[in-house]
Amino acid sequence: MAFVDEATIHASAGKGGDGVIRWLRTKENARGGPSGGDGGKGGNVVLLGVRDLSVLARYRYEKRFRAGNGEAGKDALRHGADGADIVLQVPVGTLVRTKESGEEREITEEGERVVLFKGGIGGKGNARFKSATNQNPFQQTSGNPGEEGDVELILKIIADIGLVGLPNAGKSSLLNVLTRAKSKTGDYPFTTLEPNLGDFHGRIIADIPGLIEGASAGRGLGTKFLKHAERTGMIIHLVSAAQDDPIAAYKEVNKELEAFGRGLPDKKEVVVLSKTDLVPPGEAETKAQLLARETGREVLLVSIKDADSLKALSDRLAALVPTRF
Repeated sequence: MAFVDEATIHASAGKGGDGVIRWLRTKENARGGPSGGDGGKGGNVVLLGVRDLSVLARYRYEKRFRAGNGEAGKDALRHGADGADIVLQVPVGTLVRTKESGEEREITEEGERVVLFKGGIGGKGNARFKSATNQNPFQQTSGNPGEEGDVELILKIIADIGLVGLPNAGKSSLLNVLTRAKSKTGDYPFTTLEPNLGDFHGRIIADIPGLIEGASAGRGLGTKFLKHAERTGMIIHLVSAAQDDPIAAYKEVNKELEAFGRGLPDKKEVVVLSKTDLVPPGEAETKAQLLARETGREVLLVSIKDADSLKALSDRLAALVPTRF
């Protein structure tokens, strides 16, 4: 199933049921007194946060959703039943924007429930209008319509660690080794066409698709995936040791993070010189020292083919990021 991280839908809360005109007949009074009940309330449109990134795919083709209407009132002062709520699942990290009002809400926790649109209030039955001067009212009111509108759903993945870097920096391979995820890998640009997640000892790592020059302006995979780095707790910036100029590679990605803004340049960052098995040992150390001096960041070396370097990186990440679970 294709990864969907944005969708626009139309949702409608239910209409309130109508109040009714009814009479309670007795032997003494053929017409009887007013006994019309109130209509039930319309169902709400409710958003529910879940830890499943795939649920937005439902909204790719299914675009209109409606909660249940309230039932009309009944005789003997009985209320109509309330309409059923409609519950729309969205991934944790979804920004919900009501297009007409511009109001924004965020779903940040699993199990979080937010009433997006309220159902209409039920109408009043004729029993409500009885008074000392109006013993036999022929009045009732209709139920109110529910709220509705167009809604934008925008997913921004919440992760503890975000992996960024140029295409082919080794992000997917590293994610697979650290978390046993099954991200697609390959020696060509844009192997990763969607963010991938993995569980690293109770910490969530997100592999953000490779960034290129101009990404912050929408070039390549552009802002479509830069936004997913916004909510990561820290950034692991991968630079391939096979790069002739690792400083230029680092600066190219960092420039896009700064241009995108939204707090990305201020996040805690660790630089990882990856694919160290592709260069002589002395060259990897030299490039790591250059990166540390130029960036002022902690620089770690790793090769997915070297168990010792993987363990050192794993231990360091575990120390830097507290467990989520």
